[in-house]
Formats: sequence, C-alpha cells, structure tokens
Amino acid sequence: MKLAEHLYSEVEVSLETAIECGLTENEYKLITDFLGRTPTYTEIGIYGVMWSEHCSYKNSIKLLKTLPRSGPRLLVGAGEENAGLVDIGDGYAICFKIESHNHPSAIEPFQGAATGVGGILRDIFSMGARPIAALNSLRFGNLDSDRIKFLLRGVVAGISHYGNCFGVPTVAGEIYFDDCYHDNPLINAMAVGIVKVGATATASATGLGNPVFIVGSSTGRDGIHGASLLASREFDEKTEDMRPTVQVGDPFAEKLLLEATLELIKADVVVGVQDMGAAGICCSTSEMSAKGESGMSVDLDKVPLRESDMSAYEIMLSESQERMLFIIAQGKEDEAIRICKKWDVPITQIGNITDDGLLKIYRNGKQVCELISDHLVLGGGAPQNDRDSIIPEYLKETSTFDLSTLSTDLSSEEIFWKILSSPTIASKRWIFEQYDSQVRTNTVTIKGDAAVMRLKELPGKGIAVTTDCNSKYVYLNPYEGAKIAVAEAARNVVCTGAKPVAITNCLNFGNPYDKEVYWQFKEAVRGMGDACRHFDTPVTGGNVSFHNESRNHAIYPTPTIGMLGLIDDISKVVGSGFRNEGDIICLLGNDREEIGGSEYLKQIFGLITGESPILDLNEESRLHKTILTAIDKSLLSSAHDCSEGGIAITLAEKALTSKIFGAEIELQSLNNEYIFGESQSRVIVSLPTDKHYLLEEICNDNTVSIRIIGKVTNSNFTINGLLSTSVEKLYSIYENTIPDLMEGDRIN
Repeated sequence: MKLAEHLYSEVEVSLETAIECGLTENEYKLITDFLGRTPTYTEIGIYGVMWSEHCSYKNSIKLLKTLPRSGPRLLVGAGEENAGLVDIGDGYAICFKIESHNHPSAIEPFQGAATGVGGILRDIFSMGARPIAALNSLRFGNLDSDRIKFLLRGVVAGISHYGNCFGVPTVAGEIYFDDCYHDNPLINAMAVGIVKVGATATASATGLGNPVFIVGSSTGRDGIHGASLLASREFDEKTEDMRPTVQVGDPFAEKLLLEATLELIKADVVVGVQDMGAAGICCSTSEMSAKGESGMSVDLDKVPLRESDMSAYEIMLSESQERMLFIIAQGKEDEAIRICKKWDVPITQIGNITDDGLLKIYRNGKQVCELISDHLVLGGGAPQNDRDSIIPEYLKETSTFDLSTLSTDLSSEEIFWKILSSPTIASKRWIFEQYDSQVRTNTVTIKGDAAVMRLKELPGKGIAVTTDCNSKYVYLNPYEGAKIAVAEAARNVVCTGAKPVAITNCLNFGNPYDKEVYWQFKEAVRGMGDACRHFDTPVTGGNVSFHNESRNHAIYPTPTIGMLGLIDDISKVVGSGFRNEGDIICLLGNDREEIGGSEYLKQIFGLITGESPILDLNEESRLHKTILTAIDKSLLSSAHDCSEGGIAITLAEKALTSKIFGAEIELQSLNNEYIFGESQSRVIVSLPTDKHYLLEEICNDNTVSIRIIGKVTNSNFTINGLLSTSVEKLYSIYENTIPDLMEGDRIN
C-alpha cells in the first residue's frame, strides 16, 4: 500500500523527537523504513502513544496470549472489545474489566484516581452495559509518611467523588501498605455492568461513508502523552513536571454521556463506539479502523476544543475525559443528534469511514497524517517483543532463609495485637465509608470475602465480585504467588455461595527491560494461566502496567485478580461474620504452619522472606466444592477465607464483622507458626451443632479436613492460652488504627 510522500508537519522530526515521544531508536528506524519518509510531527506523536507500553503491550502481548482466553460463557474473546462479556443465562450478560491508573495517581492523586474510575466505567457502558458496581485494589507505602497520607486522602477522595457523583456503588476492594509502593502507589479500578445478550455494541468502524462523531466533552490539553510517557516510564526528578499530563474528570458529564450512549445503542443507530481513554482520538480512530478493516478520514478543525490554538499533535494526543467516538449509520444522524440533545451531550461529526485502511488526519486545511491503521495497534503492526529474563538474585537469599532461626521476646498475645493493628490488616472503614455502596439498591452485602449484588433483571439471582492479590507471595515465588492470587479470589466468591466463572486482571510490574522483572512477569503469567485453567475461570481481558518503580523503590510484582462469581439463589448467600450464639466453629482445610511472606514475619521481624505458601490446585478445588455444597444445603451460618494473619486474625475478623458475637476457641497448637501461619486452601465456618454431621459427610466425600475449634459466644473473644478479651476491645483497636494514623476522628 503506497502512502503519501509529502505531508504538512508543524515541527521538523528527528530521532530526538521520536525519543521525546517515548520511542526507541530501533522503533524510529522501523517507522521511517515502513513509511519510506520522515514521519510528520503528528504522526510521530501517534506512533509514540500507540506503540507505547500502555497501548501496544509490546513487551507482554505474546505472554498474554498464553492465558486461557475463551470459554462457553464468554461472549467475546479477551481483548476483542472494550471489556469482557460473560453469559449468565436467561438472556443476560455481565460486562466487567479492571485497569490501572497508577502513575497519574502518584502525581495528582485526586484526579488520577477519579479519572481511573471514569475510564473503567466508560469501558463498560461503551459496550451497552449499565454499570452496577465499582471495585478497587489500592497499594500505598507505609502510613508513617506524610506523603503517603496525602496520597491516600487524595486517592480515596477521587474514587469516592467520581463514583458517588456518577451514581455507581463502590462495593469491594483491598488495600495494602508496604514500603515498595512508596513512590509508586497502585490504583487499580474495576467496574461491572449488566446488559441483555445481543444488545451490546462493538468497537469497530465499518460501512464506507458512515459518519464519525465525537460525543461528549470538548478537547483540551489535559492528558497529552499520558499513555506514552506517564504510564510508560519510571519516576525520576522530572516527575513533578509531568503534572499537566494528568487528566481532569467530570462525573456529572459522564453520567449524561452514559444515558446518551445507552439510548443511542438501544435506538440501533450505532455501528461502532469506543471510549476515548488512553491516547484519546489516536487510539479510538486507529483501533476502530483496524478492527473494522476500514479506514477513516478525520478533520480536526471540526473537533470541539476548549483552547482554539491547539495543534493537530495536541488534539490527537489529548486525553480529555468524558468523550466517545461513535460510528453512526448513514441516514440515522438526525436521530443520533436528537438523542444527544435530549441528554444535553455535545455531538459533532468529525469525519467519515473510508475503505483504504488508512488513517488520514487534517488540520487547518492541510493533511498532517496518513498511516495504515492496522500498523498502529495491538496485535497488528505494533512491536511484539521477546524480552530476556533471568531468575532474580534476591530469590537465592529468600528461598533459603532459615525461618527457624528467628525468635522474639513478644508473647503470642502481643503479636496478635500488633498484627491486628497493622494498617494492612486493620479495618478500612475510614476509607470505604467515604464510598456510597448502596446507590441503586442492588447491594446485598459488602462485608463478606466478596461483595454480593442482586440482579434485579433476574429475580433471585446475584453475583459476587472481589479483587485479590498478596504481592508478598508473588515477590517470593511469582509462579506460586500468582496461582494463589487466582485461588484466593475464587475462594472469596465461593465463601459467599457463588460459583467462580471468569476473571479480569491488572498486572502491575516494574521495568520490563530489567531481566529479573521480566522473569517475575513470565512466571506470574504462567501461574495465573495454570490456576485459571484449573478453575475454569478464563481471562476476559484486563491491563498490564509496567514501569512501576523509581530510583529508590521497585514494587513487588502485583498481578491483581478481579473475580466474578454467579449466585443462583441469593437467599442462600452466606456472610463472613458470626451470626448465632452457640454455633460451633470449624476449620476446613489442612494447616502446614507456613509463615514465608506472612504478615507475622513482616510485623514482628520486618522481613519479607522465606518460601511463599504452596498451593495444591486439586486441594483448593475440593474445598470450593465442599463450601458450595454446604451453602446450597443451607448448613453454614458463616464462612471466611483464612488468609493474612492466619487463624487467629481470621477468627477475630469473624467476631468483628458480627460486632456482637465473640468466640471461645481451642486450638490444637499454640506455636506462632500455627496461630499466624498463612497456609492456603482453608476456610473457617460456623454452623448449628445439629448440622455438623452433615458438613462432616460433605468434607469426607471431598477429602477435605474438618476440625471443630470452638463455639460462638455472646460477647467475649477467647483463644486458649493466647488471649481473653472483649469484642468491644477488638473493635476499638481494629477500627481506630487507620483513623488514628490519618489523624482523623476516632470511630465510636
């Protein structure tokens, strides 16, 4: 295909220009060889964002293709559309996805987090699904730092502001605090929507002559090069200068855009639609054209601008929020305009679909760009690299560390209080009460291992959703740790009574050009893939976020898992807290007294070392089957995954969730490895005494260990030989840790 030989360029382009746009010398040579000429300034900017790590996945796509990406419930393949789509039966589907907004949030926490929420919501409703829930996974440095307190306040305020104003409940999530996230907080935002099967829209540009419309807010200079520079590099002394690359969001404008989008799709006037997120007009025009095997001619003079003197380069690369690109069927333009006017949403035609496969861009009456669309995009002509990898040096030390040499003068009771009051373990109520979790009245509970949402469209049915990853395990063993992340996410939805059906993921790692980091990434993808295949939970899509490091800190490898579970009978949902005085308490699963990577090691010895816990996938599956069968037969009063902090902390959390009931516990061992170890595939349940034999039968049928460890009481919390306290004291310490650290009001 012959490309234009001469185009207008606002600035003379050189190798230095390309490097400034985030490209490498080899990539620039590839571009000039392909074009047969020097690219224009607009073109090199487009290549810079579209071939960036954030948009092209050039260092991850080959490995991502090894993950299980299809299944009988999946209505679209992973990466084929803006979000995953899972058939839940009875003519409906769940649309869900998770993405990162790490780097913007480190620079401007409020807007970085807020626009992360806005972007993931647009991915959902651009497919025709109405958002019904938002979740998040957050990682920060230690709360003894004023900077971290500033980041936490800003991020939480940004998430709550956008979600609350938009009108979607924020129902679940996780928050960890570790030194490694001091410079690079992780802000992973997930959204869930529901849609009728067959009523979805596609992100594809087809139909010669069909008009191209930009719908939503006007375009400004905010967010320029956010994808290619801000999300594709480490932080250094120039980070503060990048503040203008952080987008600014307007949740009220997005709410109107949501309603207009859903009505446009329902009115059958839409041929294709895509959110303008990372890389703005560059991404939506090139990706939609490539997918539709078409071309697009766009006149930037018609794009509504907030600043009239913007160049073609700036308009194409702007990441201004609350904008969508629509392909409208010819002859239906007036209906599309009528609908947008009804919702007071701006709509402007900026171009048309062509059949030459080219992306042609014009500004001030001059052609400034002519590129083959497919050459720009993920899976097309964008680079797909094979990176070198080696086993990290630190693993030689951590994997051989002799944990038996550690000793402490602290009593087990002192250790218990220290772990319970650590910010990673302590109550996050100071945070989640800033979120509206009840808007739209679909929320059943946010207090279990996973949030449960009713589906009003399907009376009696529901879904469970959660986000999970213990990055310390992944740091110590990327393969095993990633398996555990998937297994724990599945275990959490199982504990509510939901069957795990699919995942989305957000893979947060350091510099992929570092051979040790890339080994972590490869092993984590391998572990995730093995676990997903075993649980039959295919990957519906997600996000890769590299370059999460600075001069001083590299994050732990953090493959965050967003899990979806289906509930056939919502009346049988089980919570995590004790419910009835006199119930017996049972531990299901085997204990291996594993403390590698545990909260116990971190809080008492300041160490992240040892071997991570091991995970037997067959053992985990048998536990899932046991719990689901017991819940289906209405045997259990409560179920709670045993994870960070081990048995003692899990039991305390069950009492704390109930707020009323305590427990009398008799443990078989009082050594710290047993009390605070974090062996996998364990759940603590409570149930009426007369149902114990039925649960025992189910456990025996599935070869799952079961042991009575205590009973539910009315107020006190006692573990033999360890501590005896009141639920009131537990509650006070657990609830006030983070407010006290944030110097806020104590919770009464």
